[in-house]
Amino acid sequence: MSSLDLALVGNGAIGALIDTGGTVVWCCLPRFDGDPVFGSLLGGESRPDRAGIFAIELVGAERIEQQYVTDTPILVTRCYDKRGGGIEITDFCPRFDKGGNLFCPTMLVRQVRPIGGKPEIVVRVTPAADYGCRQREHALGPNHISYAGDHALRLTTNAPTEVIVDKAPFHVAQTLTFLFGIDEHAGDVTSVGANLLEQTERYWRFWARSLKVPEEWRDAAVRAAITLQLNVYEETGAIIAAMTTSIPEAPNSKRNWDYRYCWPRDACFVVNALSRLGETRTTGQYLAFLLARAESTVDAPLATMYSIDGGPIPEEHDAECLGGFRGMGPVRIGNKASEQQQNDVYGEAVLTAEALFANPRAGWVGDEALLKRLEPFGHHAVRLHDVPDAGLWELRGAARVHTFSSLMCWVACDRLAKYADQLKLVDRANYWRLRAESIREVIFRRSWNAKLNAFTAAMEGDSLDASLLLMPRLGFLAADDSRFVGTVAAIESQLKHGDFVYRYIERDDFGYPENAFLVCTFWYIEALAAMGGARRQEARVLFEKVLSARNRHGLLAEDLDPRTLEQWGNFPQTYCMAGIIDCAVALTG
Repeated sequence: MSSLDLALVGNGAIGALIDTGGTVVWCCLPRFDGDPVFGSLLGGESRPDRAGIFAIELVGAERIEQQYVTDTPILVTRCYDKRGGGIEITDFCPRFDKGGNLFCPTMLVRQVRPIGGKPEIVVRVTPAADYGCRQREHALGPNHISYAGDHALRLTTNAPTEVIVDKAPFHVAQTLTFLFGIDEHAGDVTSVGANLLEQTERYWRFWARSLKVPEEWRDAAVRAAITLQLNVYEETGAIIAAMTTSIPEAPNSKRNWDYRYCWPRDACFVVNALSRLGETRTTGQYLAFLLARAESTVDAPLATMYSIDGGPIPEEHDAECLGGFRGMGPVRIGNKASEQQQNDVYGEAVLTAEALFANPRAGWVGDEALLKRLEPFGHHAVRLHDVPDAGLWELRGAARVHTFSSLMCWVACDRLAKYADQLKLVDRANYWRLRAESIREVIFRRSWNAKLNAFTAAMEGDSLDASLLLMPRLGFLAADDSRFVGTVAAIESQLKHGDFVYRYIERDDFGYPENAFLVCTFWYIEALAAMGGARRQEARVLFEKVLSARNRHGLLAEDLDPRTLEQWGNFPQTYCMAGIIDCAVALTG
């Protein structure tokens, strides 16, 4: 049965998910949102031998171990048979500096070496096309197998190609290297693979050492940071929400969405988390991407989401040949939420630049020119702060004036005032401060519910929303303000189930939410930490509980069953990996 006990390897050009047996079960080419060449993760349980896997299997395997190389996204899988035979599989995607540029080829490298006895393996490579509808035709070369398609693929190897095509067993007597991707490769395959591995490992270890990580949770924070970096599309700077599409939020819930796109909201959380560790390169990359998208249109409006090259999202439709995770379809391509209005995006766009104004050593230092480019987002925020929208939870029913959207419109104006203050632009600071204060007054007047003693999900509403736990972090209210304390108490009473917090509990287009949306629990932990005293100790205990729910590789999906701690939803979810960093920082000191 498929599970999310998966490892992610990648390089900013592609990403691949590998299961506990060393099989590549998900990899889209030629980029994150492309056709899943290996898509058996969503193939359904009824057709296990379908196209879409890259398996390296030890004949007679009885024990398998798997772990990342420390401080890298390089995965090592060791398999042992009953006779003392064993192999070690090393999986990675090359990434390192080359000639002053970052080298991130569209390539997955798999190395197999014998580590005991006389191991025998079977290699199954069945690249799919058209979202699993057909297996690609192949042709044999002297040291490679080519696969036809819109983007022709090539497996270059020193293993016997005829045997691979026949899926027949063969003995491993030396290191075997498999270079899979779009490009052709010259030279000795084994030495090329060894060189790529050495440089990639060196790159990641240096990158990890450059981070300013809370020592108590160092390993968790570094793994989270690496995972976030793998979701940044290097060619454009776009940041995807997750590598997958259509892992359901809960069993048979039909809450299956395509997350392989760039949401300004999710991306903001990613760059803010990385900047807390001193990594601001990603902020500059992504902000350049976002500004270019906005400035390509009149008045710089923002879309709810973008494709990773900045274009529109495909119209939402189903992949008819994929049965879904554990057979729980549909598998969706595209995302209908791209058609929605979500007014919070302007606050996240302005907030994205915070590290550039705060850090004088950032590669792109916040200056007056950048402020002017951000100000159109503030004008949109002023116009939209009390206009109904779909909200951050992307409700597909009736629009409301969501408090979080209004809060983020306040953030847009508040941060613009702060940036202007830093630049000593008094008139601009006053201009934006007055507008922030006006929006703040509207939120206090229309979103506070005295009966509930809490801020509500929507203005003049009576339901709760876990996103309002972010009020202190965003600077809207102090954590000890009685109104925030009351909001936390109300959320604990209505949205907290066991140890985990739900985003909301009201019925939506698909019924009532069944599982906890994990990032809300991270926001709750941050809120408790900010409240201090005994609540801070509660936060520490809960943080450790959430960390224990990660899979064996330290990764988290979008949702969690609070009863079984089983992960559900798209994977790995950048919201959640950013939450690990945010909570580790909040609980340090």
